[in-house]
Amino acid sequence: MPAKPILASDAIGLTKTAPFSRRGFMAASAAAAAGYTLAAGPVRADVIKTDTDGLDTGDAKIKVQGGEMPGYFARPTGAANPPIILVAMEVFGLHEYIKDVTRRLGKLGAFAVAPDYYFRSGTDLTKITDIPKLMALVNSKPDSQLFSDLDATVAWAKSQGGDAKRLGIVGFCRGGRSVWEYAAYSTQLKAGVAFYGSLIDPPNPAWPKSPMQLASEMKAPVLGLYGEDDQGIPPVQVEAMKLALARSKKVADFKSYPGAPHGFHADYRPSYRKEAAEDAWMQMQGWFKKYKVLS
Repeated sequence: MPAKPILASDAIGLTKTAPFSRRGFMAASAAAAAGYTLAAGPVRADVIKTDTDGLDTGDAKIKVQGGEMPGYFARPTGAANPPIILVAMEVFGLHEYIKDVTRRLGKLGAFAVAPDYYFRSGTDLTKITDIPKLMALVNSKPDSQLFSDLDATVAWAKSQGGDAKRLGIVGFCRGGRSVWEYAAYSTQLKAGVAFYGSLIDPPNPAWPKSPMQLASEMKAPVLGLYGEDDQGIPPVQVEAMKLALARSKKVADFKSYPGAPHGFHADYRPSYRKEAAEDAWMQMQGWFKKYKVLS
């Protein structure tokens, strides 16, 4: 019998969820029509919807190795030289939740861009419902390529009038891991915010070092936002990361939310926890203001 694969922390957090009632959720056809992924399970009927008033929004085409990478952006209409904030997505592709988060950041005054850096898979991840198939695709992306794609996104936003001297990144789930990784790589990043980003990776040749192993190499301050009931990233791992960063005298902060599972900010999923999500969003704003990304 073949060995059971070791799952990434985010995959564990996604698959080990508490029971819930299906009342208050959209039909699958309605959720798909609204642009939400179906791989994460039922989509809540009362999702947050951010309008485009006062924003310029649209699709981006970003030149990268191997072609043009799709993306989605939102920026304040008429704003001169707005700060750039990268939005690092979950494993589900560039679906409506990530686009809405991008608009929320635009409302805060940022030129927010969500790059679809899994586009080389040739498959629309938002349409995949089989989690093992989905994870196999996203797990094959090398960190080196991820960094190159994020750098290209910054260059694109700068070419469109964004201020690369005020660069931030926020990420969710696998995107939270990307925040930690990019903070250890980038010399131009001013601050990052990781929502329940995994800290310890399973063996994967595409990922040379996990965030925990990169603690001593962090080049930008990172805020980590975690749920104490996350089944994939237990509080003991968060404490270990705190200790590793403190030993290396790196600037970071953490906030953990009692009773919150993995994905507590994802307002389209059963894992959503309103109080934790709203507080975490305020913590994010404070962090970006502290490090001069946001005004």
